[in-house]
Amino acid sequence: MGGAGGAFVTSLLFCSGLIGAEARCPAPCYCKEGVVDCSGRGLATATLPSAFPGGTVELRLHDNHLTALPVGLLESLSGLRRVSLHGNPWSCDCGILYLRGWLAKQRNEGLLRNVSCSSPPALRGRLVVYLVEEDLLSTCRYWICDLALASQISLAIFVVVQALLLASVIFFLRRFNRLCKEARRTAEESFTGDHASGANEYVMLKDRNT
Repeated sequence: MGGAGGAFVTSLLFCSGLIGAEARCPAPCYCKEGVVDCSGRGLATATLPSAFPGGTVELRLHDNHLTALPVGLLESLSGLRRVSLHGNPWSCDCGILYLRGWLAKQRNEGLLRNVSCSSPPALRGRLVVYLVEEDLLSTCRYWICDLALASQISLAIFVVVQALLLASVIFFLRRFNRLCKEARRTAEESFTGDHASGANEYVMLKDRNT
């Protein structure tokens, strides 16, 4: 009875996706017995699967077009024992900091010596794990400067648009007030003219009666 109940619970979890999602092999990789093979699939950093099966023991990412790895990708695999990363054009800029930090915790010399920079030209051929902070912080500063410049340009555009909108509102309010004054003046002149005309007619009738 207990086995049947356990099987029923497992079936429910599978149907709800709590088990299936963890065990599912991401496309276009091939998975078998804890080995997830994504090598030679033409994967770039943007097209790399966002998650791998929780039981992954070996992850093959070599011979792709990876320039960096998403932060936290490898730490999420608690049972991971082996990773192959060679044959990728790693870009040694600010985005490589996560991979460099992860490699620094590894003891596999073969892995460490197979992960080298492809760009920028000044760092080409350098092993990622042995990059110093100064090598990467300069690219981070450029990236931050570009971001700051883009933010300032966006802010300037926003201010200009707000100023134009405010000027438009003020212009239309002034025009509306001017039209209201003209309409009020026209109404007053019309009322005055009608009143004067009525008074003249009254005088003329009075003179006739006299």
